[in-house]
Amino acid sequence: MLKFFNTLSRSVQEFAPLAPPRVGMYCCGPTVYDFAHIGNWRTFVFGDLVRRYLEFKNFQVTHVMNITDVEDKIIKGVRETKMSLRDFTGKYEAAFLEDLKALNCREPHQRPHATEFIPEIISLIEKLIAKGFAYQADGSVYFSIDKYRGAGCVYGQLLKLNFEELRTGERVKNDEYAKESVADFALWKARSPDDGDVAWPSPFGEGRPGWHIECSAMSMKILGQSFDLHLGGEDLIFPHHEDEIAQSEGATGKPFVKYWLHGAHLLVEGKKMSKSLGNFFTLRDLLAKGFTGREIRRLLISAHYRETFNFTIEGLQGSKEALARIDECLSKLREVAGAGTPLAPTGGEGRGEGADSNPTIPSDELSNSTLQRFSDALDEDFNVSAAWGAVFDWVNKLNRRIADSSITAKDAAGALAVWAKMDTVLGVGTKSEVEIPAEISALLEARQAARKEKNFKRSDEIRAELQAKGWAIEDTPKGPKLKKI
Repeated sequence: MLKFFNTLSRSVQEFAPLAPPRVGMYCCGPTVYDFAHIGNWRTFVFGDLVRRYLEFKNFQVTHVMNITDVEDKIIKGVRETKMSLRDFTGKYEAAFLEDLKALNCREPHQRPHATEFIPEIISLIEKLIAKGFAYQADGSVYFSIDKYRGAGCVYGQLLKLNFEELRTGERVKNDEYAKESVADFALWKARSPDDGDVAWPSPFGEGRPGWHIECSAMSMKILGQSFDLHLGGEDLIFPHHEDEIAQSEGATGKPFVKYWLHGAHLLVEGKKMSKSLGNFFTLRDLLAKGFTGREIRRLLISAHYRETFNFTIEGLQGSKEALARIDECLSKLREVAGAGTPLAPTGGEGRGEGADSNPTIPSDELSNSTLQRFSDALDEDFNVSAAWGAVFDWVNKLNRRIADSSITAKDAAGALAVWAKMDTVLGVGTKSEVEIPAEISALLEARQAARKEKNFKRSDEIRAELQAKGWAIEDTPKGPKLKKI
């Protein structure tokens, strides 16, 4: 039974979609004026994890992620670069999709662009004007929070607000994410000289949509006036998501979204990300440092989504080592599964202190119980750290069974199938096979010849030479194996 914390109810609730097994899921996507930073990616990868787990649970998910391709920062970039709106945003959208692939995130089923929904946005604004919740002033259109509340509607569903301390009636024209004042917010912004050619005709005059109204128009057009899930970072709770609720429910008179999930902030090296502090990273910065997308992804989903997470380079190294442990176990399982017979003992590895107290438990039972433990953890508010705990306990026990040859080919194949099932959720995949250069293969053959001649001094020299070139030798019952280090 899947349960998670719903920001709307401020409690953990059982997930009951409006029309099971179908699930409508909207994730706030990127504003394409720059490369997405690692804090953005924590939210996007969490959204991917949620989608993957819902599909693991056999829900039929429609995953929508919007592309915000018109807002203040974008217009500033267009003005400064003298590029067209489409060319400017297209560059960063292409980069975003490349990064999405590098992190092995599944492509959303639909990626609506704000600029493609101008007619729907205008129509939604007209409904709000007709209902008395919006008004025109100076060529712009604003949403009136006082009139909305005066009609008995609740403003502050996601966040408890102290209206005595709020500056009611003040018009806020910009789209900056971090707004602390509640005010009448812009639904349509009159064209200004700074906007250049970025404007559309409307019944209210030439202009462009406000940021909040874009998401309401896109999500309701694709998923309906009421849908199941809306995801985003906790920085979007207010005002963005609160304003989405007000304008959507104000226009339709129906509940907008049933469940709201919000991921916590990410710190880098214990501090808020800042270019001046030198701890501001895009995904591309980390890839340039030699880390892989799967290592970065694993770290981003190693902690609970509602916990503030400290992202560190040391943590990335730990992620690399953790995945190496899984990769090594999977490689051994493939050998056993392919051989059709158990591996011979390798010299007692894994015996003694810390060995499994019940080695007679068959591997298939272990794997199946692990799969249940994995699912139970994620059912509890997407407790991914507990799910990883189940994975690594499983790896440790499998390694012991491989070491003492108590695992059959059938059990190894079953364990590989269980990993494949769990990885449909985790999405870290397996390490790509590394091509071994001819020079390295020749050194390995020379070492084998030296061992055959019992020239162990030369054998050790070759091992050291290989290690200096970044390759380790692992002697197995089926012969030596090279591993990139």
